[in-house]
Amino acid sequence: MSIENLKSYDPFADAEANDDPGQSQSKKEDYIHIRIQQRNGRKTLTTVQGLPSKFDRKKILTVIKKKFACNGTVVMDVSMGEVIQLQGDQRKAMQDFMVDKKEGLELDPKTIKVHGF
Repeated sequence: MSIENLKSYDPFADAEANDDPGQSQSKKEDYIHIRIQQRNGRKTLTTVQGLPSKFDRKKILTVIKKKFACNGTVVMDVSMGEVIQLQGDQRKAMQDFMVDKKEGLELDPKTIKVHGF
């Protein structure tokens, strides 16, 4: 009898794997990945990686924290660069914020990939 829930899962593993064999490295890095990680119990963590360098992550984080009423931080990862971490499941709200032309970042919806359950 094996217990499946106790196996560890790396949410960034699919970012390292190449989706298309013919896809170049620069094309792969153009995507913005929004992921959810399970913490303990019902607690979750939303991570956002791959934002263009023209955006200041600290300023984006302060706007997001006020708008979504959640806490968050910017974490420096060796392989992924600067990653925004938010408390709770903020995937849909974050995607809407990035695409929104009035109050958001005005990004192309085709460049955003939402991962999760």
